Parts: sequence; C-alpha cells; structure tokens
Amino acid sequence: MLITDTAIEKEVIRIISKTKEIKPDRLWADRMLKDFGFDTVDVVDIILELEKNFKITIPDEVPIDTVGDFVDFVATHTIEKAS
Repeated sequence: MLITDTAIEKEVIRIISKTKEIKPDRLWADRMLKDFGFDTVDVVDIILELEKNFKITIPDEVPIDTVGDFVDFVATHTIEKAS
C-alpha cells in the first residue's frame, strides 16, 4: 500500500483536530499550535497518537511548533520507513 503525502497530511490533521475538536479546515500548516490553545499535554497526546498510528517515534528534541511541523515529520519518517 502506497501512502501519499496528501493522505498522511489528512490523517495528521484529523488527529490534531480531534485533540481539541477543531475543524480540520482551520488547521493550516503554518499556524502555531499555541494559536489554537494547545498546551504541552495536548502536544504529547498528539505525538502519542501519531506514533501509534504511523508506527514511528517522534523524539522529544524535535521542534514541533506548527501543524506543518507535525505533517512534515510524519511524512518524512513514514516514507523513509516504507523504503
């Protein structure tokens, strides 16, 4: 099964939107997570869910400040793992 960047992006945004019940179409890649009221606990919850869904590990030292940061990291590491 080939996972496309678009499919990954939609799934990452779905997971993020579920955390705070924010409509997915409001979660633009360049928006800061704090703009939506996400705190550290929310970000950890998102990371755990992404790690479980995509079977990847997101290290603590990875700087994730925007929706796009999550999408980029997951897309890059999911594709690398599939190769």
